Amino acid sequence: MNYDFKILPNSELESIVPLVFELNEGKIEASVLSSRFNEIKNQNYECAIITLKNEIVGITGLWFCTRHYSGKSVEIDHVYIKPQHRNKGLGKSFMNWIQEYCKAKGYESLELNTYVQNHPSHKFYYNEGFKILGYHFLKKI
Repeated sequence: MNYDFKILPNSELESIVPLVFELNEGKIEASVLSSRFNEIKNQNYECAIITLKNEIVGITGLWFCTRHYSGKSVEIDHVYIKPQHRNKGLGKSFMNWIQEYCKAKGYESLELNTYVQNHPSHKFYYNEGFKILGYHFLKKI
């Protein structure tokens, strides 16, 4: 299959809401996601997408920043590939494309969070060369 990787213009972020809704298993209402992405589009954020025949079949957010411990860094967020496109090497190809894209922009590290119970993702990211540095904590205020 001929998959394409590209950056989605931030003005088109609404188009990824259905995939992020699927990723979160409907736990966050689509209207809330739309509102949040409307804010996100004005931040240091880009969305990388995978398309097949102009249909978005995979996404990930890219947050650009500089961190004291890793330098110019890109945080990969909400990685999702539609189930029917998984287990074909697409995730590996997508991560390679993301790495080269970020490196070309002058960034020197990639980082991400993954849910504790998502064991398949842990194996995948280990195999992609990621190392566990700590725990991610969240407190709603």
